Amino acid sequence: MSVGMVLLPLFVQVGMTLVLGVWLAGLRTPALRRGEVQPRDIALREPNWPRHITQVSNSFLNQFELPVLFYLLTVLELITKQADLLFVALSWVFVLSRLVHAFVHVTSNDLRLRGGFFGVGALVLIVMWAVFIVRILVAAP
Repeated sequence: MSVGMVLLPLFVQVGMTLVLGVWLAGLRTPALRRGEVQPRDIALREPNWPRHITQVSNSFLNQFELPVLFYLLTVLELITKQADLLFVALSWVFVLSRLVHAFVHVTSNDLRLRGGFFGVGALVLIVMWAVFIVRILVAAP
């Protein structure tokens, strides 16, 4: 499996995270300039942003939870040369679940729908880790 094929889902995940971060900055800065939010009211991460900005913020912050385990696993798969078609396919399922999760998060924020996509991503990531652990332990001398 080529390095590019293994890393492409990771690049998409990183891209989504960066887009959310830039979007968030683009929402927060004008809100501060318009006086909708006072710096003293958010300086310690108090939840005083308007609802939609909070949704985008929560979606952005969520990209530093489960995806961190995906990033680590991708690096470990490359280092140990365990990455194969199964890993790449599961990576795409994980990343697509994250994309849909983020979309729901910043639009309807329907918790049942969002939770379902979170669950799919979490389950796929658990399977990915389990496969990796078994392969490493079986190959260990």
